[in-house]
Formats: sequence, C-alpha cells, structure tokens
Amino acid sequence: MSLRRLWSNPKTLGDVNVVTEELKNLYYKRLMPIEKYYAFSHFHSPCYEDAEFDNKPMVLVMGQYSTGKTTFIRYLIEQDFLGSRVGPEPTTDCFTALMHGEVEGIIPGNALTVDPKKPFRNLDPFGNAFLNRFQCVQMPNKVLESVSIIDTPGILTAARRKLSRGYDFPAVLRWFAERVDRIILLFDAHKLEFSDELTRAFGALCGHEDKLRVVLNKADRVDSQQLMRVYGSLMWSLGKVFKTPEVMRVYIGSFWSEPRQVCDHYQLIEVEEEDLLADIRNLPRNAAVRKLNDLVKRARLVRAHAHIISYLKKEMPTIFCKESKKHNLIYQLPVIFTKIQQQHRVPAGDFPDCTKMQEKLLGQDFSKFKTLKPSLMASLDKLLATDIANLVPLLQQQELRKERKKSLPGVLDGEFLGTFRRELYKKDPFKEFRRDDESGEADFVEWAVEKYKPKYDEIFYNLSPNDGKLSGTKVREWMTTTLLPSSVLAHIWRLSDVDGDGMLDNEEFALAVHLIEGKLEGHWLPRELPSHLVPPSKRLSTSSDEEQT
Repeated sequence: MSLRRLWSNPKTLGDVNVVTEELKNLYYKRLMPIEKYYAFSHFHSPCYEDAEFDNKPMVLVMGQYSTGKTTFIRYLIEQDFLGSRVGPEPTTDCFTALMHGEVEGIIPGNALTVDPKKPFRNLDPFGNAFLNRFQCVQMPNKVLESVSIIDTPGILTAARRKLSRGYDFPAVLRWFAERVDRIILLFDAHKLEFSDELTRAFGALCGHEDKLRVVLNKADRVDSQQLMRVYGSLMWSLGKVFKTPEVMRVYIGSFWSEPRQVCDHYQLIEVEEEDLLADIRNLPRNAAVRKLNDLVKRARLVRAHAHIISYLKKEMPTIFCKESKKHNLIYQLPVIFTKIQQQHRVPAGDFPDCTKMQEKLLGQDFSKFKTLKPSLMASLDKLLATDIANLVPLLQQQELRKERKKSLPGVLDGEFLGTFRRELYKKDPFKEFRRDDESGEADFVEWAVEKYKPKYDEIFYNLSPNDGKLSGTKVREWMTTTLLPSSVLAHIWRLSDVDGDGMLDNEEFALAVHLIEGKLEGHWLPRELPSHLVPPSKRLSTSSDEEQT
C-alpha cells in the first residue's frame, strides 16, 4: 500500500472511534446531568459537545514573541499557511487553528463558534474582542488530516506588559489547555525572559503539566557554554513557576527546515528533535487515552464541586443574615475544603483552586444552590468505579492495532527519521513505497535533473561508488555536510531511493543533490516524487511495479 493511499482517509484514528463513542455516551448519561444540576459551568468550563469528543488531536504552540512558533508549525506541516508572518517583532496577533480541509481558506472566529462540527463553540463567552482575533485556516495537508495545530499570539515581554489585549488571555489559554492533547512551549536561547504575562500564562497551564513540552529553540545559535548556562537558568525558572519537586524536561532544538549552524552540540540537537517529533507523532494513537484521562479528571472535579455546593447550601440560613453568612462562608472556604475531604474522603487534589472559587462564589446566589442528590452521586461513583474500568479492554485492543499503524507523513514520519539511524543503513525503510502517478506519458517527460547531472556526477564519483552505487553510509556522511536537519535529509533520501534498495546510483544521487539544492534555495520538498523528477532508468520499472499492484 502506498503512503499516499494509506493517509488518504481522514479517519486515520480508526479504532479510537469505538472508545470515543463509549466515552461520549458515558458523559451524556452519567456526568452531564450532575454538571447541570449543580451549575458546574458557572464555576468551571462549559459542558462538552460532540465535536470535543470527535475532533482530531490538537497541539497548542505557545511562547514569547520571536521564539519561532510559526516557523515551528511550518516545519511540522512542511508548508506555508494563510496569514502566517515571521519576523523579530510580534507578528502573530491572533489565535489560528490549522485544520484539514479540501479547499484552502480562512474561517473567522464568530463563524467558528456557530459551527457544530468544530470544537470551538464554547469560546463564544470570551466576546468579540477575542473572536475578532481568532480564525481557522483550512488547507489540504497530510499532517493536518490526523492532527490540528493551534498557533497563538506571542506572549508579551516586560517592556510591553502595560499593553492590553482587550480579552482575558490567560483564560483563553486555560480553555485550550483543557482540550488540547499537547502543549508546546517555546523559548529562545538568545533571550530568556520571564515576564508578568508569561507567569500568568503558566498559571493557566496549572493542572495540565502532563501535556506540556518545553522547547529551548534556536540552540544552534549559541555555543555549548552559553547553552549550558541558558538551559540551567530555564530549568531553575520553570521550577519556581510550577512549584513542583519534579524537574520538567526541556527539549533542545532548532526547529526549522533551513541549514543549521555548525556547533559542538549538533548531535544533541538531532537526538532531542527526534524525541520531540516522536512524542507528537504518537498523539493520534493516544487520542482515546487522553480523552479518557480528561473525562476522569473532569468527573473528579465535578464530584468535589457537588460536595462544595451542597455544603454551602446546608450552611445558609433560611431567612435572616443571608448576605453576612454568605461572605463568612466564602472567607472560610479553605476550612470547608478540609471538612469535605475528611467527611466524604474526597482527595485534596480533586478540589478547584480555592482563590478562584472564592471569586466565583461572590457573584452567586447561595439560595439557589442544591443539596446532594443520592441518585446522581451514585451514578457518578459508578462512572468512576465501574464504567471507566470497563473501557480498559477496548483500549488494550486498540493498543494491539497500533503496531500496524503507520506514522505521520513528512518530518513527523518515524520511518524517515529512522533512515539515518546507524542500525538501519542496510535496511529498506521504503520498500512498500509506490507512487500514485498512473499516467502512461510519464516515460516521455523530460527529466528535470538532466542538465545539472554532469556537475552532480563529479560529486558522485569523488565519493568512490562500489559497483556503480553509493551505500547509505557514504550518502549520509555527504548529506550531513549540508547542515540540513536529519528529518529533511531523510525525506530527500526517501524520494531519491526510487528502487528502494538502500543505495543510490548516479541518477538517484543526482536527484538527491538536486532536491538538496532546491531546499537550500528555500523551496518546499514534494510530498511524493513527481513524474518529471523520476530518473529515466527507473520509469519503466516503476510503471511495471504499479501494474503488478
């Protein structure tokens, strides 16, 4: 099966759908009635809708301005997108959701909030100030068939902290953090600064540290001594902000498709890049697990919320001194939390932030609160104790099928990255590769590389081929001198090794050099090898292979 045909179906999450449907049914049957009964959405996030269960995994990319957020996204999808601008100043001034679509176009924020097929309907309460700075870019892209990406405005530095965005930026980040599968937080190795807005943004991510991946970008622009100091400073600052005893991992990289600068830690950058891309690559496979985890987390919060509301209702007087009693209860909320923990054995980690809960309670009418309803609480206990456990076998079946799944295309393809691993030099990672070009006229198309071939042949024979071919080891050693990322070079290898024998002849090598030169000039690499780039000697064999398949 060809890679193109493998990823032509947008339902690449396949087996995840069964688990997702079960989660959706459990939410509507068990959890939503309790949320509505105790007005959960007035204090926390709105009720889930179908789109939030059915949507593809989402990656939220955030960081201070000029840390390379947009460039990082372009690197992942290997394509430019509408409205993207790159520069040293704050160029991204809005939230942009990159999603797959057959026709390229932009959907404004207000239209997104009324589209039931998009998971953004609950953003409506943030108002026009935010929605005017929110958009969805739809485009045909193989990576976006399985993952959606959210680009965010650059977080303001200390010099710009007095500027107002017109909407609650941390609250919007918190909304996305609750729903995305991965949060990529980028820092620039040149300018490590923790501003007030960055600290508030960290506060919005609290409770979602498991989704967070911190990246120290542009690491090839500093020497090893400077990198060591910046890395240590970043780790120390993150420890202060998140206030956790565990040390958060920081990925070191230079995430763009341009040649990297020569540095002592070049190999470290390559290894760290592969680790991060592997993490993103596994998101579609782990989508159901993430949704189950978020549902359990939400259910435990709902249980704690129900006990809080019930306790406040019981403590309120029937007629006199309601207002003074209300303020007294709000003031004593930390003590109330402790009492509920002891009386109902609710873990302390399930409770909401006390300060934020006190702020929300100030505007509420306690007389409208409701006491515990045994049937609803029993249903919630059944969800946590039995129903979720019954989904584990389905997840295990899904795990067995994962091994037969292919990874994402482009730089996110694990097979591309594996091409340059030492243990795979002699293996054939693209043996099943077939092109979908069925045109019989391909044999008569002029080879675009022909006029440059004498120049490329000189390089080829200087590398001392054996029996007219260069081994993967020799090709790799020469390719890495271009300083292009290994993921990009692996993509070029995959396109050039047309016959899939793990070696390159003079025509295939000429094709590889031609693609490298095009990349160095700033052109995008093709997803599949077009007919005018297929070497003449390979066209007949490729056509016969296609007929056999």
